[in-house]
Amino acid sequence: MTKLLLSLHVLASIVTIGPITVAASMFPRFVTPQAGADDPSGKERTPATAALLHRICRVYAAVGVAVPVFGLATGARMGVLGDSWLIVSLILTTVAAALLLIAILPGQERLLAQSAGTAAYGGEGAAAETATANAPRTATASRSAAARLAMITGVFNLLWAVVVVLMIVRPGSTTGA
Repeated sequence: MTKLLLSLHVLASIVTIGPITVAASMFPRFVTPQAGADDPSGKERTPATAALLHRICRVYAAVGVAVPVFGLATGARMGVLGDSWLIVSLILTTVAAALLLIAILPGQERLLAQSAGTAAYGGEGAAAETATANAPRTATASRSAAARLAMITGVFNLLWAVVVVLMIVRPGSTTGA
């Protein structure tokens, strides 16, 4: 039973956390379309692509609950729930989940809303002139927010990397790993 639980835990980790880290890392580049050297065609860096990346993060975050569930079941079965490496891993997992739920997903939603607002610039009359005048300031704010989101996502990814190392190395383990 332990091997089955461990296999399910590792599989859930790969299938859920992997897509979140990739999609969340890509999101900031796609939410703020930039003409120029990065993407000469300008076709792929669209708000629609950013919306898809956000949806991937949101759906896999919900499914990702399976990772700690299987992890705790495996730890209980192995009798290691009190080991320091597992406790630290649980704390880091909780911090990573909090970052995802409190900072990354809401940050993506805000940037998508700003992106939709920027795309709506145009129209007629004084409202269009005001929107056009505010466009550079909004674009700068969006790039700044995207940069902050990229940094938070980097911390999220780093936390998962540390958790993976702790799971493999298991400091203090007597299993010889």
